[in-house]
Amino acid sequence: MLNIRQAKEKDIPAVLDLLRQILEVHAVIRPDLFISGTTKYTEPELKEILADRDRPLFVAEENGEVVGYCFCILEHTTQGNNKRENKTLFIDDLCVDEKFRGQHIGRQLTDFVTAFAREIGCYDITLNVWEGNDAALNFYRSSGFTARKTVMEKLL
Repeated sequence: MLNIRQAKEKDIPAVLDLLRQILEVHAVIRPDLFISGTTKYTEPELKEILADRDRPLFVAEENGEVVGYCFCILEHTTQGNNKRENKTLFIDDLCVDEKFRGQHIGRQLTDFVTAFAREIGCYDITLNVWEGNDAALNFYRSSGFTARKTVMEKLL
C-alpha cells in the first residue's frame, strides 16, 4: 500500500537515487544545460531542505521503500501595484522511480500535494516542464494543470 509523507533524513539516499534518475531524463532532453551523472541537490542541500518549513519534501513509499518524491516551495506574493497578494505552492521537482512508473504514484503524489496546498491556504500550484519532456507535460495536463505562461529562449 502506498504511503505519502513528509520526507525524513533517513530517506536521503533514496531521494538522491531518484534525483539521479530524473536528472538523466533532463540530460537527454537538454545536454547543453544538464550534466549527466549529477543530481539537482547534494546530501547537505537535502538536509537543509528538510529543515526548511517553506520547502516541504514529500515521499511516496511502498512497503517501506521510497518510490517517488515531490519537492515543493512555498512562494508568497505581497500586494503590489499590479498584483494581488497570494500564496502559491511551487512543485520544484517530482519523480517516480522508473521501476514503479505507470502505477499512478505520480497522480497520488499530485493529489496529496493539492490537498496539502488547499489545507495551508494556497491560491494555486505551479510548476515548470522542460520542452521535450512530453510524458511529463501529458501527465500534468491530465492532472488538471494548464499553461500559465511560456518561457522562451534564443540560443546564442
